Amino acid sequence: MQPNHNSHQPPQENQQEQHQETRKRRSKLFLFKDVSRRSFLAHASLFSATSIVTGLISSNVFSKNEDIVQAQEFFKLPRNFGRQFNYVSFRQKAFQVRVQAAQNNQQIEIPPHPTNGDEERYPNKIATDTRGLPHDQRGEVDLKAYDSLIKALTTQNPEDFENIILGGTRKLVNPQGPLAVSLEGVNATQISVPSPPTLDSVEQAAEAVELYWQALLRDVPFQNFDRDANVAAAIAELNSLPGFSGPKENGSVTPQTLFRGNALYVDQRDRSGRTGRYVTPPGVLDGPYISQFLLREIPYNTQFISPLIRTALATKDNTFLINYDEWLTVQNGRSSGRSITFDPTRRFVYTVRDLGELARIGGALFFGASLILSSTNAPLNPGNPYLNSKTQVGSAATFAPAHFQALLNLAPSRAIRASYWQKFYVHRRLRPEAYGGLIYNNLVNKTNYPINNQVLNSTALARTFSTFGTYLLPHAYPEGAPFHSSYTGGAASIAGVQATLLKAFFDETFILPNPVEPDPNDPTKLIPYSGSPLTVGGELNKLAANYYIGRGNGGIHWRSDGAAGLVLGEQIAISILRDERLGFNERFGGFTFTKFDGTKITV
Repeated sequence: MQPNHNSHQPPQENQQEQHQETRKRRSKLFLFKDVSRRSFLAHASLFSATSIVTGLISSNVFSKNEDIVQAQEFFKLPRNFGRQFNYVSFRQKAFQVRVQAAQNNQQIEIPPHPTNGDEERYPNKIATDTRGLPHDQRGEVDLKAYDSLIKALTTQNPEDFENIILGGTRKLVNPQGPLAVSLEGVNATQISVPSPPTLDSVEQAAEAVELYWQALLRDVPFQNFDRDANVAAAIAELNSLPGFSGPKENGSVTPQTLFRGNALYVDQRDRSGRTGRYVTPPGVLDGPYISQFLLREIPYNTQFISPLIRTALATKDNTFLINYDEWLTVQNGRSSGRSITFDPTRRFVYTVRDLGELARIGGALFFGASLILSSTNAPLNPGNPYLNSKTQVGSAATFAPAHFQALLNLAPSRAIRASYWQKFYVHRRLRPEAYGGLIYNNLVNKTNYPINNQVLNSTALARTFSTFGTYLLPHAYPEGAPFHSSYTGGAASIAGVQATLLKAFFDETFILPNPVEPDPNDPTKLIPYSGSPLTVGGELNKLAANYYIGRGNGGIHWRSDGAAGLVLGEQIAISILRDERLGFNERFGGFTFTKFDGTKITV
């Protein structure tokens, strides 16, 4: 019978040949399942557990010696199928990459984790974060409740966490989160931060004075810093404090440096790990206070996200925790019963209060920055392997914005695990609101807490009392701070990890076109900015600084919390990139970018 050339079915003779080929192929697969299993068991002594863990078993481990059958033979496809893909080899490669990443991270030494000693120094735990637990009328914690928290943190038994004695209905924020093991990046114990200032130190006093000034200046536009009399008083006082660690120009705080962010590294010259080294990241002091990434419309495919924000009205009613009973209620873990009154008109981030409100809830932030960079055709990092390819481009798989965004969204949870480990399991530093309670009790109830005189005698504290009628630290948030300790800043660690990743993905030297700033006469509009050029790297650093300083604007974080958190996030990003690089097939020289301390690194 002649075949029908219009039919989609092959001739009968060809069908029979294909059936025979299929049976042969199946028999080989069945043979592999049986022979390879028996052969492997018979020769199991050839492979030690160490050789498996270290990745010595490769796709060539099955040889033709004796009765060990080469695995590759059983996966030969018909000649007419096209080129063969070595499934076993690719699976083994995936195994080896994961083992290599684990080995690399295991070889990183655990650095010192010194504390400031305050938790042991004060038996009544006045320098330790105890908010959410029950307190007496002076705000001192019930030690039985404190011990229930420490027991859970020590045993790490989930049942013990359920037995922590709380003072109200608000719950602690994720104390078991830091115990999760991340499959990307280093373990939280492998990242070090300097110990924070002690309760009685000049450094802690200077950080408190800055926070009181931030509360006093909440409704001053950033563009008015160079001509506001109260800003001038703040600058004069901060310049007089030997413990102040904020950015400076030629050794002095200026309107251009006031309330701008910096980064805190461990000083490697001090082997104890206690000493910190403050640096100002490149770009943070350049141009307008607010990063360009907070002022531009964010394109999200066919949609656009407005940079205009909902912010709080500039009224005294939007100041919280200035009444002692309200303050104590919040310390005990209950709600203040008050809420923010919002301005019905949305506007650009314009004042200290605006930035505090943005930092309280957040926004598109770094994900938005990635979309802005992609839409403005900002060049990718010069090390991207596809920039010079004649035949290929990247995609969501590797080396294109969708790939970067996947890592960008994963990284915050890894940074938070590391930050919260410092919060719960190392430092347990008190929040600024609790420090304000110690000041209040010293001045009103004549307690003798070890508060440095530089804050007790400060202009900032005196003006706070004349303005708000209290020595408590005025807050912008009715709930106060989240219920975990202050050091390191979690929001800052997110800012650090995401800013670092974006610098690794995009060309950080690219100058952003058409820079803008809010119109000083109408903050619902923008006007062109015509000062010094603003680069991608500088504005990403500034965005990170804006975000963490904004938490201080609200009253919930010390400067050192954010500065150390920024660097912690940077270290998490570097470790994620190091692991990610192991899996690439492309010829790739590594991610090169500038760290917050201004040094270049290639990962």
